Amino acid sequence: MLLGFGIMLWFCGQVYEISDYGIKQNFSFPVSVAGFILLGVGIFQTKRINLKAFGVSALGLLYISLSWGFMIDLGNFIDNTPGFSFYSVIIPCAIVFSIWTNDTMAYIVGSLIGRTPLSKISPKKTWEGTIGGILLCIIVIGTIFSNFSTDIGTPGYHSKFSNQFWFILAAIASVSGTIGDLLESWLKRMAKVKDSGSFMPGHGGFLDRFDSMLLAIPAVWIYVKFFISNS
Repeated sequence: MLLGFGIMLWFCGQVYEISDYGIKQNFSFPVSVAGFILLGVGIFQTKRINLKAFGVSALGLLYISLSWGFMIDLGNFIDNTPGFSFYSVIIPCAIVFSIWTNDTMAYIVGSLIGRTPLSKISPKKTWEGTIGGILLCIIVIGTIFSNFSTDIGTPGYHSKFSNQFWFILAAIASVSGTIGDLLESWLKRMAKVKDSGSFMPGHGGFLDRFDSMLLAIPAVWIYVKFFISNS
């Protein structure tokens, strides 16, 4: 857990400074070192090293901690000045709202006209609901967030954050979010469990509330960093 927390701290920028005290500069390295030490102690305390368990733990760091680290980094993209601002959360908010809108619209469309099952992994999902959810998400989120394009006052970002940027972001988030939901269902099947945990009974586990975002966040991060930053 400490190692995962350390990974997320590495992505904290000036936005997360408190009175010129940088969280990344002062916390990320010691927390990461402590995590590595505890991991090493845990490995060598066992009489037999289980490589499969070690691999699963490493995958968990990439699947969860790295994804949330990318989310933190997206908060630095528009406004990297110290302290909270509206523009430091606009991209993360766009991802979250895209996931919510896609899930809601997919459920509504699927309930009304859904006939063709999408996958054996998630029998309740249909192609009609999935496609309808994605299209409506693109329209709703793209239309709402495109209103912020002309308001972003950071020099150099007016041209990069065009109206089309938000429509593409919504498309990426909704498609990758759907895949992320299926991936988590597949992982539960592989582990032969019904729920990912008992913290939220009746909801499939706590991880089910975030499975879509865990894949949508890296997908949007790649789009923003490699296509928008270099444009």
